[in-house]
Amino acid sequence: MTGSAQRPLLFLDVDGPLIPFGTPPPGRPDGHPTYETDDRPLPAGSNPLLGRIDPAHGPRLMALGCELVWATTWGEDANDCVAPWIGLPRLPVVDWPEPSAADERDGLHWKTRALVEWAAGRPFAWVDDEITDIDRAWVTAHHAGSALLHRADPRQGLTGTDHAALHRWARTVMDRV
Repeated sequence: MTGSAQRPLLFLDVDGPLIPFGTPPPGRPDGHPTYETDDRPLPAGSNPLLGRIDPAHGPRLMALGCELVWATTWGEDANDCVAPWIGLPRLPVVDWPEPSAADERDGLHWKTRALVEWAAGRPFAWVDDEITDIDRAWVTAHHAGSALLHRADPRQGLTGTDHAALHRWARTVMDRV
């Protein structure tokens, strides 16, 4: 299968998009919602922030039809902890190179080059809370395929609006394949 006939990639960060953090979102002075219940306890010894991840994200992400890839510093821990919590299978994990001093100086996110290299021309969406216009411009200039760099608000994590934007992008890209 050629790169253009493959499903688009969806690079997914954990901290921020899946685990909201920082100042609680407006309207939630009590903090972030949690999804741990008596019927659904966190696994023993797991990261307590795992309970902030809405388990509904897994099915919604799988429904996009993209090839999901962890693009997070969690590395394989995302497969061991996050994936089972939200009902995802084990996913490929981006192996991060050392950040470039030139990229840092120019404001390019340290993940950007690695994700474009991983995609190798395939269409991709990248969901992260640290994406900037510098990253978008760099990807436009250096990636031949379709790309959506979607910034999630780290105070809320992925919302229904974010999922709708990803769904529209995925449908558009897959209609071209």
